[in-house]
Amino acid sequence: MAGFNALHYFRERYPAQVIGIRPVKTEKLRGAEVIPLDAENSEDMRELFRDFRFQSVLHCAGNCALRACELNPGMARCLNVDAAANVLENIQQWGARLVHLSSDLVFSGKGSGNYAETDPIDPVTVYGKTMGEAEGLIQDGAPGAAILRISLPMGPSFNRHAGAIDWISWRFRKGRRATLYFDEVRSCAYVEDMNRLYERLLAGNEAGLFHLGGPRALSLYQIAQIVNRVGGYDPKLLNGCFRKEAGPVPPRAGNVSLRSDKLTGILGQNPCKPWPAHDSLLPADRLWHCRRSGDGDGSMHAIRRRLYGYSENDWWMDGRQVGLDREPHRELR
Repeated sequence: MAGFNALHYFRERYPAQVIGIRPVKTEKLRGAEVIPLDAENSEDMRELFRDFRFQSVLHCAGNCALRACELNPGMARCLNVDAAANVLENIQQWGARLVHLSSDLVFSGKGSGNYAETDPIDPVTVYGKTMGEAEGLIQDGAPGAAILRISLPMGPSFNRHAGAIDWISWRFRKGRRATLYFDEVRSCAYVEDMNRLYERLLAGNEAGLFHLGGPRALSLYQIAQIVNRVGGYDPKLLNGCFRKEAGPVPPRAGNVSLRSDKLTGILGQNPCKPWPAHDSLLPADRLWHCRRSGDGDGSMHAIRRRLYGYSENDWWMDGRQVGLDREPHRELR
């Protein structure tokens, strides 16, 4: 999610200067600036850096599928830790600027959330543990790098069913039920705000650990309510439960909302607007999504316009979207 949207943003602002990599098996993600390369492949990564001699790197690679990571810790470590080690080796050799993305799920969420960078990590999942390990590698090996712990990126996904918005919408479009948690809380952020911050940090020299979370914390159930109502989907398809009522695999974090005070102090303002941008889209109760009057056209277009972003000049708004109303294209555009 983060890398896919950042690629569009950067290549339009810096034509012919941006290269993106994608897993070799993700064959449908193609384009002149997209190279099939598994980030955990050390020799291929070295060759890539030798060919392009990058001056800055935004590292978004990894696997955030909680169940898959839980069932295959070796795979999780390979994709989340070994890949980071490969990037680290090469930015050290070439002196490149690094912005490394981590996750709010390095925390358990057992308390009231609102985590600061100084709070100790205590992940409950294999995914969170491997992301925490990768953070340590970067901190030790590249003290000049910026490490961003992000929450849920809110925007479009390449395959139409990744990320929070698209996964929930995909379930509802197919007439499938979706069960989300009342007590797992995240600090959602628009991808357009995230992209601008990446650019700022890649061009800057800020170093260390930073939290990037929107100023509005929402439960996964509330997020699903918003998607259900804005998309005009059947409200009966949405179920809610508490984490303790779910199965043991994967374990679920609680309130992992993030404070962005450190970045706000540097930038003079919070880098993220609240998601959703309009207060009228905030659920008032657990049945809010069942009430539809006056809430727009209830469509994928409405989701794109109201939930993917708040600007009219982003790539998904100007006719170049990838697979938002149909099956994914075989090209990026």
